[in-house]
Formats: sequence, C-alpha cells, structure tokens
Amino acid sequence: MKILLTGATGYIGKRLLPVLLENGHRVVCCVRDKGRFTVPELHRDQVSIIEIDFLNPESLNEIPDDIDGAYYLIHSMSSNSKNFAKLEDQSAENFRNRMNQTRVKHIVYLSGIINDQNLSKHLASRKNVEDILNSGSYNFTTLRAGIIIGSGSASFEIIRDLTEKLPIMITPRWLQTRSQPIGIRDVITMLEKVLFNEKTFGSSFDIGGPDVLTYKQMLLQYAEIRKLKRYIITLPVLTPRLSSYWLYFVTSTTFSLATKLVDSMKVEVVCHDNRLAGLLDLQPMSYRDAIAAAFTKIEQNAIISSWKDSLISGRINTKLSQYVQVPVDGCFKDIKNFKFKNRLDTQSRIWAIGGHTGWYYATWLWQLRGYFDKLAGGVGMRRGRTSAVDIHAGDTLDFWRVLLADKKQGRLLLFAEMKLPGEAWLEFKIDGNYLTQTATFRPKGLYGRLYWYLSLPFHFFIFKGMITAITK
Repeated sequence: MKILLTGATGYIGKRLLPVLLENGHRVVCCVRDKGRFTVPELHRDQVSIIEIDFLNPESLNEIPDDIDGAYYLIHSMSSNSKNFAKLEDQSAENFRNRMNQTRVKHIVYLSGIINDQNLSKHLASRKNVEDILNSGSYNFTTLRAGIIIGSGSASFEIIRDLTEKLPIMITPRWLQTRSQPIGIRDVITMLEKVLFNEKTFGSSFDIGGPDVLTYKQMLLQYAEIRKLKRYIITLPVLTPRLSSYWLYFVTSTTFSLATKLVDSMKVEVVCHDNRLAGLLDLQPMSYRDAIAAAFTKIEQNAIISSWKDSLISGRINTKLSQYVQVPVDGCFKDIKNFKFKNRLDTQSRIWAIGGHTGWYYATWLWQLRGYFDKLAGGVGMRRGRTSAVDIHAGDTLDFWRVLLADKKQGRLLLFAEMKLPGEAWLEFKIDGNYLTQTATFRPKGLYGRLYWYLSLPFHFFIFKGMITAITK
C-alpha cells in the first residue's frame, strides 16, 4: 500500500515510519524541509519525500493522487504564534480538500483526549481539527491520547527533569489533576493496527494505559523507579504564569510550550472510551513499564526521536538551507587550524561533542553561558542531544542547531540558537591531516560588535583549548 505520512520529521512520525516500512508499505513523507529528513538506508526504495507547506494549498498538489492511506500528525503545540488554533484549522482544511481529490481510503489522526467542558486552547484546537478532517469524503479514525511516555517525549523529559533535579518541589495545584498516561510503543502499535481496519472507520477512540494517576503520583513513581527520595509540596498560590516560569527554568521546555502545557494540565485527561485496546487485542503497558522502556532506549543510545529537535524549540523558523551558506561580509571570525594523527579518532570526538560529552575545554563556561541564556528567555543548554553517537541535520546540540553533518566530507556545521545580538556559526572541517575550526559571528548593530569584542578574551582560550583537545 502507498501511505502518506505527514509530520515525518516529528516525534511520532519518526517512530511510525520504520514500522510502516517493515510492513512493506511504500511511504510518501511530507516534510517542510528536506534538509532535516534522513532516509533509512535499508528502505531507500520504499520512501519518497515531498516538501509541503500545509498553509499553502498549492504546495499540496505535490501529494500523489494514488495514495491508499494517510496519517495526519501535524499540530502546533510548540508554536509561538498566538493564532496557532487558526493556523491548525487552515492546515486541516487544506489537507482535507486535497485528500478529497485523491483515491485515499482511510485517514488516521492522532489527537488529544477531550472529555472536559472547559477545554484548554490546545485541546479545543485539536477537537476543531478532528471535526474538519472528519468532514472529508474518506474513511476517518481519530486516536485521542493524553500523556505519552517514551524516550524523548515532551512529557517524559519534563517528568525526568523535575524529578532528577529537584529533591524538594514546591508545585502548583494542577499537580493533583488526573491523567491516563500511555507508552509510546503502544501509541505506535495502535496507529499501525488501525490503518485500513474497517472496525475503526468513522470512530474516535481514547487511548491510555491501565493506570490513572495524578501528575504528582507520576513524579513520585518515577522517583521510586530511579530510587530517588523526593518531596512534593503543593501550593494553591502559584498562578499559571508562575507555573509556566517554573517549568521553563527547571526543564528543557520552551516558555511557549510551558505555557500551553500548564493550560492543558489543569484539564483532566482520562479515557472515557478505552475500547480500542480490546478491539486490537492489545494489553497496554503500565506507567512504570513505560518509564523502564524509555530508560532502556536511553541506555542503549537508541532514541529514535525527541521533541527537542523541533525547529520551534529554537530560533530557526525557515529551512536549514538558508543558514548553511556561512556569510563572509560584515562578519567576525575566529579560525583555528590544527594537525592531527588519526582521522577516525578526531572525527569521533567531533561527532560526540556537546550533551554529556561536553565541549572538551572549559565546559563549565559553556554551561554558564547556557544559564544566562535561559535567564534571557533563550533555549539554554538543557536540550542536550538526542543521540550520544549520531548527529543529523536538524538535530539540536545544546544551544546549537545542526545544519550539516557529513562524515564523508568530515564537516559539521552548527548554528547558534541562544539569544545573541547577531547570528553565529561554529564549523569543524577535516582536510587531509588538518582540522579547521571556524567560529563566525555576524553582528547586529553596535551592541553586536561590542558583544564580540567583549567575548574575545574568552574565545582565545576556549576555542584554542577545544580544538587542541579534539585533535590530540
């Protein structure tokens, strides 16, 4: 079958794609930027890629007419736009209209659990999108999930950050709100099995695991699994805005996402219609098992996708290709060129940079820079990196975004997503037995130039120490 996969570079899409390919489907992947998409080596003949802007109806003409099934995995939870609901509606309408022109038999949509009259803006938008898609001339199925637990999921990483970092938590009262978490493995299995399943046509299903827990209970159970002593004190005085700041400064989430999460966390998300598991003959894993499965992937360095890699988590809002060409005019540069003995060792160190490995020299200064960036409303250093061993274009690397990662050329190009009075690039390039490390800064105004000159003393020993450690 020929399957259209929207959101192919997203958290769910990246995990669903291998399953569809293993089932023998041909998959058409919809992406906004081909530069961020890596085709699996073993399945190149099964995958085709098209660049789509769902807000532009004309771009949807790239979608083939001979589609058999489709997944709609697009949403704007992390969007900074105040009109995200309107944008979601428009995207859904454009998608529905294009699908009506194809031969598609079945569309599956992943939404959020909706069972409260006072819905958050995020959940209300999800419901509107569901209604729009359901009005098409095809068979339609909605799966509604609440908290998704898996390595790299926003919910898991927030729970992990809070519990690992804070022995004592002074928390808002929404921690008493009940939820029904579900493991990412079960979500992917259900998405796979409902496609073309006639028993699911024209229906909406709540999906959740066997446990109904408050957010406080989820934090405490996580602490038990990790053998950590944690104390949680709930106060009724923390306003939604203070709660958002609390999440933003303690976890790796953006402030925009933190605000939307707080808005959603005040609403109970418990399954009312949880019959899909029985219909598909599945037994969803418990919350504890989902946490254990997530850590298995983390320990194996086998994290397939992470919400942190979303472009909206940083400052790039266009295609990566617009930043790959490093500017020359009007720029300051710090260029270091060192000889090395072993190319493989040197390249391995470059590809392992950031995250838990650190920056090889004065990592504490990089961390301090990340702390100040967080205070200024930036991304900080908490995003880390998705994989400890692999890097792909579009990945996050602490407060950098990977623009290019080409092992054959021996070139790694990063773009700074921290708050800066200008734009910055960091490039590592191997040529023969030499490594060239280039830091480029394009200042914005007088303040940008002042920033560069004030940073020069630090650049001198930080950049020199870094390339020395990489090449030795």
